[in-house]
Amino acid sequence: MKKDIIIPQVENVYVAAMQEWNDDFMEKTWYAYLINDSNEKLETAIVVSSAHGLINDEERKTSSLRHDYAEVAPDTATKIEMIEGSVLALNNVFMVTFFIGNKLYDKKFVFKAGSINEDNVTELPVIFKDGVLVK
Repeated sequence: MKKDIIIPQVENVYVAAMQEWNDDFMEKTWYAYLINDSNEKLETAIVVSSAHGLINDEERKTSSLRHDYAEVAPDTATKIEMIEGSVLALNNVFMVTFFIGNKLYDKKFVFKAGSINEDNVTELPVIFKDGVLVK
C-alpha cells in the first residue's frame, strides 16, 4: 500500500524571512513569507509554524500557529507572520501543505537556530529584496 502512494516533490515554493520596519515596535522586525516562484497557483495552502530548541541549556518550544490561504497566485509572496526576536535562537519550522490541481504537496522548511540574521541574507526570488531563504 505504501508503495502506491506518490508524494510529489515541492519545487519553486519557498519560505523566507525578511526584515521590515515595524511602526509598533519602532525597529526592524523579521517576517516570514511564503514564496510561490512557479507558474501554478497554490490552492488551499496551509502553513503551520512552531519553534523549538535550547536556550541557556533549557529545552524550549513555542505553540503552533496555523495559517490558511485560499490561493497563492503564481510569482507572488504572501506574508505568513512576524517572527518574534526571542525565537530567532530556536529552530523555526514551517510545515507547508497545498494543492496544485488535484495533487497534494507537503514540505517542511526549517530555519536552523541562529540562521535568521543579516549575515545570511540573499536576494529573494519574486520579492527581489534581501532576506534569508529556506529551500
